Amino acid sequence: MRIGITGHRGLPSNVAAEVRADLIEQAKAHEAADFTAVSCIADGPDAWWARAALDAGARLEVVIPADEYRENLPGWHHADYDQLLSSAVDVHRTGLTESTSEAHQAGSEILVGLSDHLLAVWDGKPARGYGGTADVVAYARRVGVPVTIIWPDGASR
Repeated sequence: MRIGITGHRGLPSNVAAEVRADLIEQAKAHEAADFTAVSCIADGPDAWWARAALDAGARLEVVIPADEYRENLPGWHHADYDQLLSSAVDVHRTGLTESTSEAHQAGSEILVGLSDHLLAVWDGKPARGYGGTADVVAYARRVGVPVTIIWPDGASR
């Protein structure tokens, strides 16, 4: 089973801690030999899910939305990104160069297409820009990929 991830970046530390714990539990709930995480490995839920899956003994596949994607992530995340990328059993690319909202949505659509199930760290609100979590959830639902929403009760961004 391939389980993809989408989610909000820049979560407050208390929300981030709860989400990370939930993602670890999600990873532990699956048999490692039958489980592959699919992630764009951005900072936040993408990387947390990838790490939780690897720590649980699962495989990781990475989707890279654009050639310039890494450079547009926070500098403090680059070492984690590089380590996760080097742990991937497969890497999928959109073929796009610029790390734009359109590239992010294209990457997310590839991710959804690779996934049997999608985890969404989502507050249930509309996307703040094209290619946001709400857009990815809507796309997954439109193409019939089951979605599990992960959002702590009473949390806000």
